[in-house]
Amino acid sequence: MDLSQFDGSEFDKGAGLLKQTLWFFVNALIVRSKINPFMQIKIVLLRLFGAKIGVGLVIKPEVNIKFPWKLIVGDHVWLGENAWIDNLDDVIIGNHVCISQGAMLLTGNHDYRSASFPYRNAPITLADGVWIGAKSVVCPGVQCGKYSILCAGSIATKNIPEFAVYQGNPAVHIRNRYSNQNI
Repeated sequence: MDLSQFDGSEFDKGAGLLKQTLWFFVNALIVRSKINPFMQIKIVLLRLFGAKIGVGLVIKPEVNIKFPWKLIVGDHVWLGENAWIDNLDDVIIGNHVCISQGAMLLTGNHDYRSASFPYRNAPITLADGVWIGAKSVVCPGVQCGKYSILCAGSIATKNIPEFAVYQGNPAVHIRNRYSNQNI
């Protein structure tokens, strides 16, 4: 592969250069900062940059969000320390979702079959009640069904059905969380 052939000019970042540049500094200095413990300030800034956020968001230090204008977050969501939302495409997070520390939501990849190594992006959707375990990875295009779990350190390369618990690399079904009657 010859990376000098890479051309990302067709990729739409969803915002102009000024907005991207401002977000880079706001994210680095305030949102990701360890020394800013004030979640409400982070939420206000995310909304100012276009994120759609419900009530009750808990956002811990060092959470990195690539493009807030491509982010929808439901009510009562937890984003753990060092979580990384690399949203080159849309990320939709339902209500009562927990994204544990160090977890990564990766909407972008590259097409290794092409010499120009173009982007191959796809949205991620986490339905209500999903738990993404610590240091786990959700890959482009993955949808996690209601109340599903991706265990710590696992990598989801395919959709996870409702109420399923997935573990490993690549993540596989190991059991069900609970039935609809227990919610």
